[in-house]
Amino acid sequence: MYYLPDSPFEIAIIGGGITGVTLAISLLARNIRCTIYEQAPQFREIGAGLGFGPNAQWAMRVCDERILDAVDRVGNTLGRDSNNGKGKDKEKATDDPIYFEFMDGMSPVSARELEPAFTVYAPLEGHRAVHRARFHDELVKMLPDGVVKFGKRLEEITILEDDDDEGVVMQFADGTTAKADAVVGCDGIKSRVREIVATLNDEGDVTCGYSGKFAYRCLIPMEQAVEELGEERCKVPSLWMGRDRHVLTYQVNEMLNLVAFVTDSDDTWPGGVANMKIPTTREDVLHDFEGFGQTVQRLIGITEANSKLERWGIFDHLAHPLRQFNHSLLLVIGDAAHASSPHHGSGAGFCMEDVAVLSSLLSDLISDRDLPYGGDDLVKAFACFDASQNMRDLWLVESSRRAADVYQWREEEFTRGPEDFDEIKRDVEECHAICWEVDVDQIVKGARESLKWHRESSRKREMLMAGLKMGNLKGECTCGHGHGGTEST
Repeated sequence: MYYLPDSPFEIAIIGGGITGVTLAISLLARNIRCTIYEQAPQFREIGAGLGFGPNAQWAMRVCDERILDAVDRVGNTLGRDSNNGKGKDKEKATDDPIYFEFMDGMSPVSARELEPAFTVYAPLEGHRAVHRARFHDELVKMLPDGVVKFGKRLEEITILEDDDDEGVVMQFADGTTAKADAVVGCDGIKSRVREIVATLNDEGDVTCGYSGKFAYRCLIPMEQAVEELGEERCKVPSLWMGRDRHVLTYQVNEMLNLVAFVTDSDDTWPGGVANMKIPTTREDVLHDFEGFGQTVQRLIGITEANSKLERWGIFDHLAHPLRQFNHSLLLVIGDAAHASSPHHGSGAGFCMEDVAVLSSLLSDLISDRDLPYGGDDLVKAFACFDASQNMRDLWLVESSRRAADVYQWREEEFTRGPEDFDEIKRDVEECHAICWEVDVDQIVKGARESLKWHRESSRKREMLMAGLKMGNLKGECTCGHGHGGTEST
């Protein structure tokens, strides 16, 4: 059994993915008791590339410096070893790392000769890439023994409303129950906690939906990728734009990550929500990329021998957003609250922001000596989290879906392809500025100030009501005019 911090409340975390484990690390670092309930029999993360922008890296520092250290151990900075703005994109001289060089994917010119249409830079420390499974493994190492309960698939949550027995009781599919002071759902895009919160808030259907796009993902050994693209193109993250399709190529450790996105002609996904990936063949991929330039075609040609090809349906929460992330002692964060498509490369980063804000709020409940923990402080903390994060998180879901249409020349303003490259660049930079150029410290500060105000106001009301009650019990007038008793004067 692991050592339980001496905090006046315990948080149940539903889901042991990256968001759930990061939250546990952050809470334990603040001496807040927590337990992760994971439905799988053991930890497992699907191996794919994951990106963290400058905002996410700052949020990790707020959570726990060790989380960013884990990124350093298993990740790399996109474009750090590239031309850093002193080469191909002469209109902007900067030392900022390249985020992506945007290429005309329909061009017949080879990758070694093709010039970028434009370049987008990531400010400060750049955009970091990690292998999802390896990063998750590093995070898990930071958890004390016993903090995770496996084989716990959540079915129901009961909020206890008796003054003598407060908190929540969770019911699991294995027939067991567990009690905690509050629940935070980190259970991903198909979140059960999300469904429960939505029901309690009378929000109706909040299930994830098919975005109308799917992706082929694979990792290519760098040696083979260099033969096709050249060493410089492999080092520089590249986004290959095209009509109804686009492709990302970027380095993840010693591999080249290739993600090829396609706009589906069908509005429904054949696997449904239950099966978001289906097997495919190289011939299927080549068929979907007919008409694309030779670079993408040749990369697709070497994928079959190196990786198991799968087609991934891209799902998000755009069609059925959760308008309120909290209800009483229940809260959802990360993909459980706002699963987005990956086209801004910021979904995981916004999850880190969520963890930074929430762990800071919960820490204030036990660290503010002027306001001892009590009453409905957890309810207030969850409400302040929602007020802080909801609008920004839901913006990402909508903007990310739109971004894919921009890259694929489908957005109404940018249907002319290469003729719109200047406008596309401006649009991309504006959207990424919203993602990256945010002061995480100020977001956290604003949420903390809001929580403090609500707690102080509540304490003042309690004192006033206690004074009124005491005055009435003593038979004294409480009008403040200085006369005593209840008799007429």
